[in-house]
Amino acid sequence: MRLFYVILSFFLIIVGLLSRRVSAIPAEVGDALWAMLLFCLFRCLGFGSSTRSVALLTLVTAYTVEFMQLIRWPWLVRLRSTTIGHLVLGSDFSAPDLVAYSLGVLVIYSLDCLLFKNRT
Repeated sequence: MRLFYVILSFFLIIVGLLSRRVSAIPAEVGDALWAMLLFCLFRCLGFGSSTRSVALLTLVTAYTVEFMQLIRWPWLVRLRSTTIGHLVLGSDFSAPDLVAYSLGVLVIYSLDCLLFKNRT
């Protein structure tokens, strides 16, 4: 099962990076993919015993990262100005991102439930 999430993580990274290069794709799609990737990473690391707990952990983490974008400590702003810092931590708070994260988690949660029916 972890191998599935490792492979899916690489796929999500590629699609997510491509989504930032295609101007016709709304930025929120990339945000949903980021939340899906986070879910997969938590699954790979073995966090949570149930799909629900991993989904909740993912939402809490994604929302926390988004709200942390309101903090403007100089060292944090410098970190966000790097490529990896921007990809992981974002840059500016956006309420629609919270909706995108929620939809991304809903999609990956549903996929997990469909594929691995014995866990909820």
